[in-house]
Amino acid sequence: MKYKQWQVAAPCPEGQRGLEELGLPPLLAGLLAARGMTEPEEVRRLLSPETEPIPDPMLLRDMDRAAARVRQALEKEELIAVYGDYDVDGITSTCLLTQFLAARGGRVVPYIPSRLGEGYGLNPEAIHALFEQGVGLIITVDCGITAVEETALAAELGMDVVITDHHACKAGLPPAAAVVDPHRPDCSYPFKGLAGVGVALMLAMAVAAPGERSAVFDEYCDLAAVGTVADVMPMTGANRAIVSLGLKRLDPPRRLGLAAPPRRLGLAALLRCAGLADRPSTSVSVGYTLAPRINASGRMGRAEVAVELFLTRDPARAEELAVLLCELNRERQGIESEIFRQCVQCLTDRPQQDAIVLAGDQWHQGVVGIVASRLAEKYACPCFMICLDGGMGKGSCRSWGDINLFELLSSCDGLLENFGGHALAAGFTVKEENIPALALALRRLVAERRRERDLPSVLEVDMAVSPRHLTVEAVEALDLLEPCGTGNPRPVFLLRGAQVHTMAQVGRGRHLKLRLESRGIPLDAIYFSSQGAELGLTPGCRVDVAFYPQINDFRGVRSVQLQVVDLRLAPSRAQLERAIYDKYSRGEDLTTEEARFLLPSRGDFVGLYRWLERQATGCTVVEDTPARIARAVSRATRQREVPARTMLCLEVLEERGLISLNRRTDRVQITLCHVENKVDLEASEIIKRLRAILEDGL
Repeated sequence: MKYKQWQVAAPCPEGQRGLEELGLPPLLAGLLAARGMTEPEEVRRLLSPETEPIPDPMLLRDMDRAAARVRQALEKEELIAVYGDYDVDGITSTCLLTQFLAARGGRVVPYIPSRLGEGYGLNPEAIHALFEQGVGLIITVDCGITAVEETALAAELGMDVVITDHHACKAGLPPAAAVVDPHRPDCSYPFKGLAGVGVALMLAMAVAAPGERSAVFDEYCDLAAVGTVADVMPMTGANRAIVSLGLKRLDPPRRLGLAAPPRRLGLAALLRCAGLADRPSTSVSVGYTLAPRINASGRMGRAEVAVELFLTRDPARAEELAVLLCELNRERQGIESEIFRQCVQCLTDRPQQDAIVLAGDQWHQGVVGIVASRLAEKYACPCFMICLDGGMGKGSCRSWGDINLFELLSSCDGLLENFGGHALAAGFTVKEENIPALALALRRLVAERRRERDLPSVLEVDMAVSPRHLTVEAVEALDLLEPCGTGNPRPVFLLRGAQVHTMAQVGRGRHLKLRLESRGIPLDAIYFSSQGAELGLTPGCRVDVAFYPQINDFRGVRSVQLQVVDLRLAPSRAQLERAIYDKYSRGEDLTTEEARFLLPSRGDFVGLYRWLERQATGCTVVEDTPARIARAVSRATRQREVPARTMLCLEVLEERGLISLNRRTDRVQITLCHVENKVDLEASEIIKRLRAILEDGL
């Protein structure tokens, strides 16, 4: 198991029925009800994300100053540099603002620093180079909020800087002409979850005349959607409208026979190269197919390839660049796999607790972030990967289990040269000599936070399902939840007790493909970055599977496929029943279903007591294991064999004075007692306890 606990939401049958009466399909209705969404207006708003209001861009602190300075640069025909980041958010931000300003007659140059040569954010060398080109205004996108010294340098050279960013702020803001960041402590913008490209879009809308803002949003929401999804921003508030409308711009131009504006040239070429040209776009296809290809350009030190792809107006050149991006992605995958293999071997030889901190001098700086993400997922803890070069280390880290990385790095500020980022992903620089102390500090902080907040590794499961619920139509209806992400996660379902028929490693041995069967229904499943041997799987074994449902389209045949999130060997029915009885015996709280399972019927008592009377004829004591007693009673009464319930019946009979019960290690001795009067079994404290649980659950 990847997660220590699976938390399965309680079903809400009444809420589900109400949503079905509104016209929602049963699987979708059951999911929403389990998530506590049963009010019609709340559901309507969730399923109509394009109607989510976009707050006025002018509510962002300093947006008035930023928009005024950009308009001034356009009017005076100053040379403007749009300075971005080399990830998807930064690339889409750079292209969005570059296109917007150029369309308004601006003299504009895009600039993205080399990940391998310059690193993240504003740097003095780049500022001097832009000054030599005659740049009068630098606009940062998806970076700059911590660039205090660099902004001061630009001012000394006579250049203004407008900062737009969405990363967490430190104590002092840069001395810029304007600093636009929803995370500024003094910013009252009502939605804090914008990506860097979302902030860039707000700047474009603010620069435009009020009557043009809607058109600007429509024109650039596709780039904003891609950057927002790729940066794993919350899919709530304004982001739902940005991504929902942006994804529609990525759809085939005449999907379902409806007229639609043509796709952006570069995105259309990349969609074709990725095999998504004729499919509707979703947050999943963007996040897992488009984004890695765009990211590969920055990771491999070739961010200019993606920038040119999105800015070119030459169809032939767009095709060439799209192919090159896909090639860079394949190269990235090969390097990533080798680094991941090395790290797994290292952790096998020398396991680490609480947090993984690894350093190496031969690793590719552009790839370690995604390796950190895979390691965090595999080992269920935060991961910090550090690339060493000349006594300095550049680190990338990824979170796990609600651990806030920015808070961790802030607590280790004295050991770091610099740091920045989000709660879930961050970067830092550290002297090589400080790495051992940093590793100790990080592990201590993670351990403290887990103790303070009682943060086990928990997988939130929406609902358990039967395979008959997993039809193509039912799974397709779940697309109404799009866009999915933080705050509106992809549905996770649970299939219990499925039998493994076949399994095979695919994707050059990286992934596990499974053929399952549940209640006579065959199902295909794929488990990424996993191997059958390490999971203890064998053909014929039974498993519980937590999964994302998805549609597999192979040669025109559409079928349901399970994308495995986590998997565990399924206990037998007897083991499950014994676990419920043991839980009851320890005095732990039972669920309604567990209490209902244990509660004996009148027939259970009658069948057991009559069997005991027959066995006690000629002797005073009956001795055997609870399992064999249950089996014998089942044969005599033709009732289902339930050893746990049989044992509970014996305890009730003992409590009410009908028998004497002597418990051995694996056997029980039962002596029938002579009772003159009729005994009321319903007066048993055991029965009362179980019935109280059932009444509380109503």
